Amino acid sequence: MRKAINSLSILVESTLALDLFSGHLFVFCNRGRTILKILYWDRNGFCLWQKRLEKHRFKWPQNSDEVMEIGTRELSFILEGLDIGSVHPHVSLQYSTMI
Repeated sequence: MRKAINSLSILVESTLALDLFSGHLFVFCNRGRTILKILYWDRNGFCLWQKRLEKHRFKWPQNSDEVMEIGTRELSFILEGLDIGSVHPHVSLQYSTMI
């Protein structure tokens, strides 16, 4: 996971064909699922946030069919190491943030 702001922004625009300035958070994970990077536009520049787990792995889609848009609540679940696929069935998911 050596990509920084420039490489990740090109990936979002060219491969995903999404608008970098939309206000969405773009979340990336390494192959080992131990590092997450979040790229977003903040008024006058890009921000890149990173979290690395020391002992565990993030719950992350295995293939492109599992990629989804999620809300801030689900993002916080992922950052805590929880699997959003196993959220209580009575909890409704609101999708708004791009992953």
